[in-house]
Amino acid sequence: MLPNVMPDPVQARISEYARLLRIDRPIGSLLLLWPTFWALWLAGDGNPDIGNIIIFTLGVFFMRAAGCAINDFADRDWDRHVKRTKDRPLTAGRIKAWEAIALFAGLCLISFLMVVLFTNTLTLYLSFGGALLAFIYPFMKRYTHLPQLFLGIAFSWAIPMAWAAQANELSQVTWLLFTANVLWTVAYDTFYAMVDRDDDLKVGIKSTAILFGDADRAIIGILQAMVILILIMVGSRSGLGTFYYLGLAGMASLFIFQQYLARYRERAPCFKAFLNNNWAGLSVFAGLVIDLMIH
Repeated sequence: MLPNVMPDPVQARISEYARLLRIDRPIGSLLLLWPTFWALWLAGDGNPDIGNIIIFTLGVFFMRAAGCAINDFADRDWDRHVKRTKDRPLTAGRIKAWEAIALFAGLCLISFLMVVLFTNTLTLYLSFGGALLAFIYPFMKRYTHLPQLFLGIAFSWAIPMAWAAQANELSQVTWLLFTANVLWTVAYDTFYAMVDRDDDLKVGIKSTAILFGDADRAIIGILQAMVILILIMVGSRSGLGTFYYLGLAGMASLFIFQQYLARYRERAPCFKAFLNNNWAGLSVFAGLVIDLMIH
């Protein structure tokens, strides 16, 4: 039997860091990755630079992990009152607050250095906005019922950054993609907030799920319809064809399925509706890539 390579305390510490950074739960990274890829492939006319693909793939995973660290730091006193989050490493005391801050700063620094060393000046300027958004989002649930909107802006900021890195400019299509993704994020993160709504009401945390109340599913449906409409505009302005629109049809079908899952507003089905958005993002990306390949 082979001996352990690392002492158990070291393994335990690494395991707790992995949980803090959600390495075992990649859904957030995937929801951030697909729109970033939309931007790269459109800006690169179907042939983005391999360097940009690598930089932004790594950047997505690093910055999502950084966002998880600062989020748990911001919520460390509240998470113990929420069923889903009460055993998080920081809340449970297995990781210190300064460690979460150090991980956030280190991951942001690595991402920033990749931008400095391997992209252009416009992308560099935009990166400051991305870092600021990643930092302020977790604190918004204290002050507004729209933290999902701030998350949407933070998640969508990778779109202009990726577009700038690939094309060294921004366009109307860039901001249409940005807007669509902000609305999509608000929609799927409201499903996520519906999971915690009862606990959040007791603790005093604000969210769109609380703000929308009984109109939650209707408002999510309106947001989802707006996402499809804006992405149709993207396709029209970019001269995309059948396969792109088939990808949008796939997204629309999944949106309908998500509404079905959340029809009774129960915790587990609402969480499944949230997770299902990974396939919606992939559907659009697959249709976009195929369409650009054959034109």
